[in-house]
Amino acid sequence: MTPDWPRLERRLRNVLPERAVVAKPQELLTYDSDGLSLHRQAPPLVVLPESTEQVAAVLRACHELAVPFVARGSGTGLSGGAVDEQGAVVVVTSRMRRVLQVDLANQRITVEPGVINSWVTRAVAGEGYYYAPDPSSQVVCSIGGNVAENSGGVHCLKYGVTSNHVLELEVVLPDGTVTRLGGPLAEMPGLDLRGVFIGSEGTLGIATAITLRLLRAPQSVEVLLADFVSMEAAGEAVRAVTAAGVLPAGMEIMDNFTLNAVDDLFGADEYPRDAAAVLLIELDGQAQEVAAAAALTRDLCLRSGARSIRQAVDAADRALLWKGRKSAFAAVGRITPTYYVQDGVVPRSALPSVLAAIDALSAAYGLRVANVFHAGDGNLHPLILYDRHELGVEAKVQELGGEILRLCVQAGGSITGEHGVGSDKRCYLDWMFAPDDLATMQLVRRAFDPEGRANPGKIFPTPKSCGESSRRAETIRLEVPATGRPVLEVF
Repeated sequence: MTPDWPRLERRLRNVLPERAVVAKPQELLTYDSDGLSLHRQAPPLVVLPESTEQVAAVLRACHELAVPFVARGSGTGLSGGAVDEQGAVVVVTSRMRRVLQVDLANQRITVEPGVINSWVTRAVAGEGYYYAPDPSSQVVCSIGGNVAENSGGVHCLKYGVTSNHVLELEVVLPDGTVTRLGGPLAEMPGLDLRGVFIGSEGTLGIATAITLRLLRAPQSVEVLLADFVSMEAAGEAVRAVTAAGVLPAGMEIMDNFTLNAVDDLFGADEYPRDAAAVLLIELDGQAQEVAAAAALTRDLCLRSGARSIRQAVDAADRALLWKGRKSAFAAVGRITPTYYVQDGVVPRSALPSVLAAIDALSAAYGLRVANVFHAGDGNLHPLILYDRHELGVEAKVQELGGEILRLCVQAGGSITGEHGVGSDKRCYLDWMFAPDDLATMQLVRRAFDPEGRANPGKIFPTPKSCGESSRRAETIRLEVPATGRPVLEVF
């Protein structure tokens, strides 16, 4: 049944503030994609509520008129998760930007979903606290979106992803019911419905108030930058540091193409341009502990083949080194007309072989792949560079992206570490889960959303969205001879 859009629009205008309903075609184009611009489709209607009550009113109207909805935060997601594909109301939470409560005695803060990630730390930094999850887009991405995608960041190696820092959620369910999941304490009795909701990518409802765990700022922080003549040597340094029992707050690798793009962006050679790879390592904790860990880490990197090691001299220098890493995607974007980023995960021990395989796939497809990734937990972010004006290139780009994810799964990893599945990777989910597993996940989803109107079509593969593929049976074999080009075989 086709939704009665004029009736729904009239009803929504009655319960929302002026200019909170967007219906003009030229204005709807603002919401036709998220950060993964390969997937685009403008929605028929967008609303921008400013409170839990208004979100509930919107979802009740959608429920009563049988209209699907898609939740959207700042639109920085990288999986097509906030894109409307089936004719839905897009519910944008970016105007819900209040800090509702700061409770430093219990190290927690409650915010609305539109609060920007970096604002949380800004709100409590003066008291010596901070919020640990820090996606590269932290100055623009919202906490609501971080909850939906279970976002990570450069410090997730030591401190974990969003789910490790959320205590309680106020949630509007798809029928407009308001409920609470979790509680004020880290350990609550009963089923962990808070954990089920985090990372559900908008398929279970919309979070309208989020209580986060705060951490004390560490006494000491050191940042090291090591450069290497090969990616394999950088990977060996990661293995050596973690094997020695050192637990860095973050470990990040950028390849030669990416580090040069960053240097070009800032107009200064912060990273050595001739390095095959650079490794950023941050250590934090008590001063003596950090000093000892930094000395050991320097030694291990040098033994692994580092040419030189730069140690940040102060907080400003540390921020500069991290600014380059967090600007990597933007820097690449200045060079190439378009790029497509993937988000696979592999065990640290598999990094050298998987990176070699990605190089081989890049050569086979004739598409440049830049590599920047969370090395400490094996979360790869290969950026496939292309020109969208080239005939048929987008299909080739997506196929290459799929082959990279297949490599990750076969190495014992995952198709996503922090970007989510969305629409972009739903056709690969059955590489990781059997039909019974997927059916069980759908039962959980239906418990929250019996009619399937919350972000419909996302996460799970269907014959309509993916066709009857035989991807589960396909594997890749990579052989790298002592001399000559790598050989890839799909069978």
